[in-house]
Amino acid sequence: MHRFYAPHIATDFTLPEDESHHCVKVMRLGVGSEIEVVDGRGGLYECRIADANAKRCMVDVVRQTRETPHWGHRIVLCVAPTKNMDRLEWMAEKVTEMGVDEIVPLLCDNSERRVLKTERLRKILVSAMKQSLKSTLPELRELTPLSRLLAESAHFTGQKFVAYCDPSLPRDMRKDMFREYTPGADVMILIGPEGDFSSDEVTAALASGFAPVTLGASRLRTETAAVMSVAACHVADARR
Repeated sequence: MHRFYAPHIATDFTLPEDESHHCVKVMRLGVGSEIEVVDGRGGLYECRIADANAKRCMVDVVRQTRETPHWGHRIVLCVAPTKNMDRLEWMAEKVTEMGVDEIVPLLCDNSERRVLKTERLRKILVSAMKQSLKSTLPELRELTPLSRLLAESAHFTGQKFVAYCDPSLPRDMRKDMFREYTPGADVMILIGPEGDFSSDEVTAALASGFAPVTLGASRLRTETAAVMSVAACHVADARR
């Protein structure tokens, strides 16, 4: 069954214009066709098309259910956007497919991308949510200075990890994230820019309660490290 996204489906029974166009013009679905609609907050609606309007497709809700994220805890990925937007978009798509609750783009000392337009990223998250048959859309924050994120993290009660490569810092401090992560625990992960976190930023993260971790012996690209860190949580969760 085809799946669409409509954040206000519970109150207006209408697909947004872009989803209406895709439903009626691209998929060529008409009156009486059955579709699934998700609201991005865990609501799954089995619907039947009542008015196949390409700009405002109206539906009748046949059945409503609630779906909670299968991982059952909170995963917050904080990552400095890459200079190449294609790599950032790929990363956002893949972590959404795996499952993540919040993505926080970070502005760091060594960030090469210091301005981020999130509209296209949000569309990619919606597409990945639908493709992977999820009903919850990850929250996408605006570009956030690392110092602000660290201050906010004081209220986060789960595990907190910072991954870095800086050779000037004691490398024996870093633990293997695959071993350190506690399956089922809320987790916040910091992944730095292509030039890595600065020494001052790592020191500040450690002072804010973040545990220093490594993601293996290889030096990874920012987007690869972000995907691997989320995968590490899901693999550990699957084994518990």
